[in-house]
Amino acid sequence: MNSDSDLQIAGDILEVPHLLQPPREHPATVAEFVGLARSIAADRAQWEHLVRYDATTRWYHRLRTGPGYEVWLLSWVPGQGSGPHDHGRSSGVLTVLDGTLTERTGRGTHALEAGAQRVFAPGYVHEVVNDTLEPAVSLHVYYPGLTEMPMHAPQCSAPATYDEADVVTA
Repeated sequence: MNSDSDLQIAGDILEVPHLLQPPREHPATVAEFVGLARSIAADRAQWEHLVRYDATTRWYHRLRTGPGYEVWLLSWVPGQGSGPHDHGRSSGVLTVLDGTLTERTGRGTHALEAGAQRVFAPGYVHEVVNDTLEPAVSLHVYYPGLTEMPMHAPQCSAPATYDEADVVTA
């Protein structure tokens, strides 16, 4: 018995390439999309210089694309909002990069501060608004890429698919 460890590996694990899984170039699972959003959020140099603020409309910029997905950067000046909408057949991850955004759904209202993430499936109806006095910046990952954003009647009358437990904080 080895005093350093009870586990012994015979040979070099790197010599057995069939046991190693190659790293994926692009995300393919919800967890990987959340991880992608977190890694982009953590690298301010990748997005901060691109942010613009527009007093007349929400500003947005497509930051990245991959097979079947898109990453968007949005800015929100005080008072700007999305209106109640869903994302068609796309699932997504919303990550607040700076400031605070308010998300309204049929199940309630949630303040999402910098670092908070929201994961949603197709058909999830919500409204996102900057209710604060400071600008906000958010990152949105959509899979598949966003092709439609149907608008809904005010007050998000359709029931939400997710609840407060789906807000992920850093």
